[in-house]
Amino acid sequence: MDEVLRLDHIVKTFPGVLALDDMNFDLRAGEIHAICGENGAGKSTLMKIVTGVYKPDSGEICIDGQPVSFESPNDAFAKGVAIIYQETSLFEEMTILENIFLGHEITRKKLGFRAIDYAAMRREAQDIFGIMNVHLDLDERAKNLGMAQKQMVEIAKALSYKSKILILDEPTASLTAREVDALFGIVRSLKEQGVAIAYISHRLEEIFELCDRVTVVRDGKFISCHAVGETNKDMLVADMVGRSMDNYYPKADVEIGGELIRAEHLNQAGVLRDVSFRINKGEIVGFAGLAGAGRTELAQALCGFTKLDSGDLYIEGNKVRIGSYRDALDAGFVYVSEDRGKYGLVVEMSVKHNITMPQLSKMKKGLFLDNGLEKRTADRFVDELGIKCPDCEFLTENLSGGNQQKVSVSKAIAMDPKLLILDEPTRGVDVGSKAEIHNIVSGLAKKGLTIFMISSEMPELIGMCDRIYIMKNGTIAGELPRGEATQEKILKVALDVA
Repeated sequence: MDEVLRLDHIVKTFPGVLALDDMNFDLRAGEIHAICGENGAGKSTLMKIVTGVYKPDSGEICIDGQPVSFESPNDAFAKGVAIIYQETSLFEEMTILENIFLGHEITRKKLGFRAIDYAAMRREAQDIFGIMNVHLDLDERAKNLGMAQKQMVEIAKALSYKSKILILDEPTASLTAREVDALFGIVRSLKEQGVAIAYISHRLEEIFELCDRVTVVRDGKFISCHAVGETNKDMLVADMVGRSMDNYYPKADVEIGGELIRAEHLNQAGVLRDVSFRINKGEIVGFAGLAGAGRTELAQALCGFTKLDSGDLYIEGNKVRIGSYRDALDAGFVYVSEDRGKYGLVVEMSVKHNITMPQLSKMKKGLFLDNGLEKRTADRFVDELGIKCPDCEFLTENLSGGNQQKVSVSKAIAMDPKLLILDEPTRGVDVGSKAEIHNIVSGLAKKGLTIFMISSEMPELIGMCDRIYIMKNGTIAGELPRGEATQEKILKVALDVA
């Protein structure tokens, strides 16, 4: 295969940070080349160099064997380089057709003026979707599309620039299993068309299913490059974190106490149907299910974000009514959202302020905030959870995804809850940070905290939970104890397969 992209000895620094240190990478036509590494390893910086967002301090970029220098992303587009980010950038009120050609509309002369040629754009968009084997209504507005469809439009938009190098940055993070399969089909079709694809993902199983080669990046440095068939998960993880990892799910043996919470016949119109379950003190109880099964909706109803129509909730045998999140906090329930950037953290604020924000009323000295107490509290959690930052005054937005998640968990456990609800606690974090978060969760259970864990990753639930409830269509469809839970059994219940 012909080499279409090469980066040699790339160096990039920011104030106080060496982001890329003598980095090398190459990409061939018609291949899918994975790039993996821990959060903060330099993957995103590398891709921003490739797409003209950043200029390297030194080193060389070559496309088709010729040195190039990008002053802006438009320069990269002109050379056939495009990137699809995890979060789409479509204009919601525009149609699919308008989004695909926004900024580079096809025009023709009409009455002496240049006018947009919608017919030509429609023909080209249909050709692009034909290559992708996708069928979408070009007149549909972006706001009416699902996440998977939006990503398909983003890919079509990239191909409308005649892109021969396509970078996919965590493309499956927000997709269901069925949508992932559809995306993989499109990526394979593009590979067959000769498009060179750089694929960034924390999900190692995707790399082995989809990719031809894999490059590992650590601390801004090139570590290794292997053909996928010549490596394995343990080798990749060792390269990523700089050490071998023997236990991805460090579940501690914990003495289970009496009943903490019992739910009976919870109902919410169109969402939850006759949901009953119990959780004992010190347990980690998992909630499995396919997308739309009702797991997050159940957690949010328990925390008073939404109203239940009927049903009873008991805490330590006492019937309670939770009408708001304030009521939930008073009852000892704390919720850690799957979307830490939107609902969990104020990333523009410091680590200290994020951790202590919910309990500032407890940190007053007279009429004023006790800054010393606030700092000591934040420092304790930075130390206990191993948050990697220079100090607690560091801005949260400058942390890696895994460390942001630790801040989100710190904020929750600083409130000394009885029940910690973790919704997709390791979504979007690398394998090393996942293991660290699992270790934190296990340690919290060992200290007596009770944990309600929602996860779409079945190995995570099987490895970390004492029991697993399986949800389907808004109700509890089954329950499996730790010793009996397997991926096959969970899927059989979730899919209602005999």
